[in-house]
Amino acid sequence: MRRAAMILVVALFVTTSCAAVTAPAPSPAPAVVRVSPAFDVRQAPTEKGLQVRARGGTLRKVVAHAAGVPVPGRLDATGTFWRSDWTLKPGTEYTVSVTAASPSGAPTVTVGRFRTRPAERAFGLASAVPMPGETVGVGMPIILDFDTPVRDKAAVERALEVSTARPVEGAWRWTSDTQAVYRPRAYWAPRQQVTVTAHLAGVRAAPGVHGTADRTFAFTVGREQTSTVDTRTHQMEVRRGGRVVQRMAISAGMATTPEYTTTSGVHLTMDKGNPVRMISPGREEGDPGYYDVLIDHAVRISDSGEYVHAKDNLWAQGRANVSHGCVNARPDQAAWFYAGSLRGDPVTITGTDRELAWNNGWGFWQLPWDRWLVGSALADPHEMIADTTSPLPQR
Repeated sequence: MRRAAMILVVALFVTTSCAAVTAPAPSPAPAVVRVSPAFDVRQAPTEKGLQVRARGGTLRKVVAHAAGVPVPGRLDATGTFWRSDWTLKPGTEYTVSVTAASPSGAPTVTVGRFRTRPAERAFGLASAVPMPGETVGVGMPIILDFDTPVRDKAAVERALEVSTARPVEGAWRWTSDTQAVYRPRAYWAPRQQVTVTAHLAGVRAAPGVHGTADRTFAFTVGREQTSTVDTRTHQMEVRRGGRVVQRMAISAGMATTPEYTTTSGVHLTMDKGNPVRMISPGREEGDPGYYDVLIDHAVRISDSGEYVHAKDNLWAQGRANVSHGCVNARPDQAAWFYAGSLRGDPVTITGTDRELAWNNGWGFWQLPWDRWLVGSALADPHEMIADTTSPLPQR
């Protein structure tokens, strides 16, 4: 019995000793972080932006700065891919700090820096309409003119951002290699601010040509004013907020020649002067029909010489069309229209057989929405961010 008890004790001791020396489970592998452009690169490309990926884990935090300025970006739905919103600024040092975590929660912190290559040739905005701070009418387009012909229009178009206080559907249309025009599908909602940002820094407009700086400006859409002109009844009606605020007897183009025929369609008020010098087109002094006159309270509505202006030919207004193509009204009413007009107020004219061309002045509302979209360089004109494998024409 004593011997059996000793054997039992030894057996228990051996069993306990074996359990105590079992090898611990291996620690989970940390998440692997990859940053593009790679750290320490001195000539990084700008077009694809900054990209951060995590393998074997998820991204918890990405903080990037360009010369001390925060770089905006977004994380995808999987939590494994982060991308800058816009392209990278040329000739600039970037610092990046990334925190990732493995499935067990173990953090990995990756820190580094790189520098982008400078632009060989720079491009940017030459001019913009409306002017910063301007208050405009509900039909106002946004017109951007570039100082260099744009070959990669899709890249530049993606970099153009329009922010509004109220939701709006709109799209850009290229009218030439150097001009892009934005128009909403319907008139702007009145009394709101619109901010336009051209995120051009780092965008490739053509081989060897990149933007080097962004440009931001804001304007205000004012009260809603729309006008209608019926050349057959010789009447003009002005509405504000849908309410008639003025009725005016008018005289329109005499229509003896195409140039003396007022164009029908949706015009926009473009600028105004008091007075404006008007000279007969294509005629010299002494030719039949030649004129050179100063006209008061003139509001321009096209590039083909059409204005709404003052004229003292009261005998014709409300009765006959006798002008050289303009819409004229009683001097006091024309002065009222002049004083209350903002650039971008719609003026719709009907009753003639000469249609306003969509590219005559700001006749952009002449194009139906589906035809307007054809002028975009994007397959989806509402596209904001390219896919993760293509160049990112934004910054």
